Amino acid sequence: MQMLFGTGQNSREGSDLAYTDPLTGLGNQRRFVDKVDRLISDRSEDPAPFTVGILDLDGFKPINDLFGHTAGDDILIQVAMRLRAAMDGHSAVTRIGADEFAFLYPMVFSEEAASEKAKMLIEILSAPYDVGERTARLSASVGCSLFYSGDETTEILLHKAETALYQAKRSGRGKVVVYTREMEEAAKRVTRIEQALRRAVSAGEVEPHFQPIVDLKNRRVVGFEALARWTDRDLGFVSPVTFIPIAEERGIIGPLSQLVLRKATEAARNWPSDLFLSFNLSPSQLVDQNTGLHILAILDRTGFDPRRLEIEITETGLMTDPASAEKIVNDLRRVGIRVSLDDFGTGQSSLGRLREFHFDKLKIDRAFVSSILDDRPSEHIIRAILAMCEGLGMDVVAEGIEEEAQADRLVQFGCAGGQGYLFGKPVDADATLGYLRDAFRGASRAKAI
Repeated sequence: MQMLFGTGQNSREGSDLAYTDPLTGLGNQRRFVDKVDRLISDRSEDPAPFTVGILDLDGFKPINDLFGHTAGDDILIQVAMRLRAAMDGHSAVTRIGADEFAFLYPMVFSEEAASEKAKMLIEILSAPYDVGERTARLSASVGCSLFYSGDETTEILLHKAETALYQAKRSGRGKVVVYTREMEEAAKRVTRIEQALRRAVSAGEVEPHFQPIVDLKNRRVVGFEALARWTDRDLGFVSPVTFIPIAEERGIIGPLSQLVLRKATEAARNWPSDLFLSFNLSPSQLVDQNTGLHILAILDRTGFDPRRLEIEITETGLMTDPASAEKIVNDLRRVGIRVSLDDFGTGQSSLGRLREFHFDKLKIDRAFVSSILDDRPSEHIIRAILAMCEGLGMDVVAEGIEEEAQADRLVQFGCAGGQGYLFGKPVDADATLGYLRDAFRGASRAKAI
């Protein structure tokens, strides 16, 4: 017992183990924090800059799933060896998470130098890894932050590096982002919007607006797409392009979506029964197995006929977790809900998905429609999509129609459905009901004549 708890060699070894990652032999997060704390203390009187960074392996989980955990551990060991070899005598690298590594560059004083050093690490890690008789390739994303002031703590520096890493991951694989003061202001604004959005969802202040979907031949309205709109008492109008991604990233999208669907179905109960309601599901909702139950519970509560509801999902959402998405789609279709593939042609999936999933409708992305009049490739792509959908027995709606000439060209190509500002902008429930009453009166007068 004396040897275990004394001041001899075993005690030092135990201390070393507390600071060491057992898989790679690198230091762990505790070691990294200790090193940065000491460097901040050493430079307290003369705060010369230095760089910290967090490196995250891109796509490591799929490789781990494909090759197995033993091979995954072997790859992590190889990554650690490469990173250790890339450090000079002043620098250090540690493993702080499953596939995250932190590095410290005491002699890197500028954002430009930090970026170059990080790019070098990414390049080093891009070479193939031996996995038995096979090889695997990895990329990495890096976020860096620089110490400038004695007021900054290790916790603050790591938070800034994590924010930069998050931006790097959003930009695509193999990217480097160095934290800037502009990013700090952007991060604060995102936090303000998130807090306001949580309050708005809780208070039921996000509203559905409705955009008409028409039969292109006779311009008769056949349904409406529900779109979330939010005006905050302090922030004013917040674009869905801004708040929807924040809701998705911060875990608010589920409650937000349920609120908007409830309000949308309550409004749509007062429409003519032959009109359908179209509603979007986000990628994260296609991973949540409770999504179908939430939708059905809302329909039951509002008394809205499931056969009048269409759910729109994107190719990107489909690819997040295909097995989960397939189960949710099948559960919805089983009760009569139609399922539409949105933004076709711009996502990550392949034509094979149209064979594996049964969609009732396909929506041609506005990117093709906007250039249909002057871009031959767009014209050919739309023709090909329409021919494919006819063969698969799927309805088609072209999005983003803003000109009569675009609508005429789509009719000429055989496209049945259309949506866009030409037929109406999204408006609230009361204005939509007024729109329908005017349309009904117009149709009645036409019949009388």
